[in-house]
Amino acid sequence: MAKDPSFDIISEINLEDVKNALQVANKEIKNRFDFKDSLAEMSLEGGKLLLVSEDDYKVEQLKDVLFSKLVKHGVPIKNIQFSKSEHALGGNARQYGELVSGIEQVNSKKIIKAIKDSKLKVKATIQDEQVRVSGKSRDDLQATIALLRDLELPIELQFTNFR
Repeated sequence: MAKDPSFDIISEINLEDVKNALQVANKEIKNRFDFKDSLAEMSLEGGKLLLVSEDDYKVEQLKDVLFSKLVKHGVPIKNIQFSKSEHALGGNARQYGELVSGIEQVNSKKIIKAIKDSKLKVKATIQDEQVRVSGKSRDDLQATIALLRDLELPIELQFTNFR
């Protein structure tokens, strides 16, 4: 007997894409006139993004440049959660951005609740930091994907292993 069709719901960030986007963003910052002769640094330290500049306004400008490059590299910017801006020595502003990978238990439960409320004939189970959805009909699975794309979550969802 063949297994039922299924797919996995994940939320991941490819660190290589983040590093490439950071490199391109840093090149652009060095060439921008509004950052000439001023402190502007973006780096990846211990799995966190670090933005440092002279004031909060310039940190926000760094975030705008970084987000544009991350989108071009296919990195979900919903999965980056920035902390409040900190003021370091010398009056510089610093902000950390945490890269969120995996689906937390709270969000997994929201996904499963949305699937159950939709009355589709599929079964969803939590497996570590991902959710597996299975059902007898591929059409039901595709309807589930469409439903989850419209769901408001603080993370970006990806759908893999559709079989």
